[in-house]
Order: sequence, then structure tokens, then C-alpha cells
Amino acid sequence: MSNVYVNAKQVPTTSEAVLYTCGPFKTAIVKSLLVCNSNNSSARLLTVILSGSSEFTIFDVKSIASGSTVELLTAPLVLQADEALKISADAATDLAVVASILEIG
Repeated sequence: MSNVYVNAKQVPTTSEAVLYTCGPFKTAIVKSLLVCNSNNSSARLLTVILSGSSEFTIFDVKSIASGSTVELLTAPLVLQADEALKISADAATDLAVVASILEIG
């Protein structure tokens, strides 16, 4: 069993898109979820975990102030095999999201 740090980066759009998917037979620990708003107005981010056909909202329309970077996690977030982290924004290209992830398995 090996442990590997990876990162996932995305500029979210108004449609939900997968930021990261935990591989089969693995566990992923999301250590950091940074969101930067480089636009001149505030923007909102929706973050969900997809587990099978079920979605679990972890940040429901989190507002990110103009010109700021926010760490969304206050504790690590665990993803099990084949679970995915999905994101979307209220306006395309306003935000940049970077997740730092430890993959185990």
C-alpha cells in the first residue's frame, strides 16, 4: 500500500463538474480546499460529494469575497473508493479551486 500526495485544480463553471475522483481500492484524504476569487465582485461556490448515485452537499453556496483566498476545510475530508468531489460556481471563470489530497492504497 502506497501513499501519494496529489492536487486537483479547476476553474469551476455554472455546471457541476468533478474536481477529483477517488480511485478504486483507495481512500483519499482531502487536506486542503483553497478557493481564490480574482474577480471584482463576490462569487459563490457549491461543493458536493458524489457517492454512487447520491449527492451530499458539504458547502451550499459558500460566498467568496472579491480578491480573497479562502481555505474551506477546518478538518480533513475523507473520500472512499469511487467517491467524487464536485464543484460549481454562480459565475464562470470567477473562482479557482485547488485541492491537496493524500491518496492511500
